[in-house]
Amino acid sequence: MTAALPIYASRPIKPDVLAVLTQLQPGQKIKITQLIRVGMKSWPAIITGTFRHADSLATGLATDRLPVDDIIVPVVHFTKDNQEMSSIAVDEHTKIEVIS
Repeated sequence: MTAALPIYASRPIKPDVLAVLTQLQPGQKIKITQLIRVGMKSWPAIITGTFRHADSLATGLATDRLPVDDIIVPVVHFTKDNQEMSSIAVDEHTKIEVIS
């Protein structure tokens, strides 16, 4: 079983992140780094876990409006080292690495 392809997104996915996503296999250990920003402060958040799968999540308004109101984000599902199942939405600051 491989990552769910194709992975759809409203905005382009960074080529280096897309390359990793398309090669990931369930069971591989990964390290995810995202930039957290609150007000004027920002800091990296780093988490490790075991990759389960990747897919896309359609978000947006619950009313029938313009198609541009729909936002589709790539989502990575993984299991943390403490066995908690988790997922993250990939954004322009996300970095995903395979841990050997």
